[in-house]
Amino acid sequence: MSDRRRPEPSDLRPSQAVERYLRRRRADATEESIEGWSYRLKLFVEWCDSIGIETVGGLRRYDLDEYYEYRSADIKPVTLEGEMWTLRVFMEFLEDIGAVEDGLSDSVRIPDIDPSERSSNTKLDADDARRLLTHYRQSEDQYGTRQHAFLELAWYTGARQGSIRGLDVRDAYLNGSPYVMFRHRPETGTPLKNKLEGERPVALPEPVGDVLRTYIARYRYDSRDDHGRQPLIASAQGRPTANTVRIWSYLATLPCNYGVCPHEKEIPACQWTERAHASKCPSSRAPHHIRTGTITWLLNIGWPPQDVAERVNATRKTIEEHYDKATPAERRERRRERMEDRRRSLVESLDFEDDD
Repeated sequence: MSDRRRPEPSDLRPSQAVERYLRRRRADATEESIEGWSYRLKLFVEWCDSIGIETVGGLRRYDLDEYYEYRSADIKPVTLEGEMWTLRVFMEFLEDIGAVEDGLSDSVRIPDIDPSERSSNTKLDADDARRLLTHYRQSEDQYGTRQHAFLELAWYTGARQGSIRGLDVRDAYLNGSPYVMFRHRPETGTPLKNKLEGERPVALPEPVGDVLRTYIARYRYDSRDDHGRQPLIASAQGRPTANTVRIWSYLATLPCNYGVCPHEKEIPACQWTERAHASKCPSSRAPHHIRTGTITWLLNIGWPPQDVAERVNATRKTIEEHYDKATPAERRERRRERMEDRRRSLVESLDFEDDD
């Protein structure tokens, strides 16, 4: 019989515990979520190393309070809230495997912040989206390119970055009335945030279908991912990473694409036009900002909130709290149009012939 002692869960180093936690979460979470948790917990691991906590079994309630104080001095409350929720769920995992004392997760403080602070007002404005898409559609050189196809998909579906990244060529139905089908495929690396409930067809305008047909026929890399699937928005190596998709988004939304720099830069010499620096341009937008812009635009043009929620796979509450970034003037116009619609329906009902 071997004398080797099985390692105790409490002997895990913080870095080992995080790796174990992320492995478990990969089965049911998107790549974007994993990346976010990994970054937040990396900060916690570095802090543990800096104060000499060698194993998770050495964590005490006071340590978690100290970490809260340490992080709260450097970041915004909304960022702190996200980090502390991630840390609390991680501590719950450690409790589940017997690595820390029961109830330790309750010691992770969550800041109480105003809901309005939880989301940024940054979005791709509808006017900017219109100018960009008009430019791409009229450009001989850029029509149907990957940059163009990505922006058309992102704007007209309002989908999450991970959902667009997970589309295959087979998910684009471009004959007749075009649409794309978002599918939950966790076993091959592209889960949807809301899993099977996130599966849905999303109809596209005919011009978007034309762009995608041109992209597939002329510009799409004929590549496959590690699972043999053909990503719709593909890189030369196959399916792009989440970070690569973000870079494509920043490049696609640079205002100088249509020849205008609102920041008084000389375009040929501007570093922001380069792949490595596009995110620094104040006018470039990440996929989340495009999604926010689309949702706000759909609501502004009169789409019922529930229809918008179904199209973008989000609850009405989430849309109201995080995505609807209408200006005060746009909200007034919405109310005016609703009141006008009600007035019109009431006037049209003023007929004795309908009073039977």
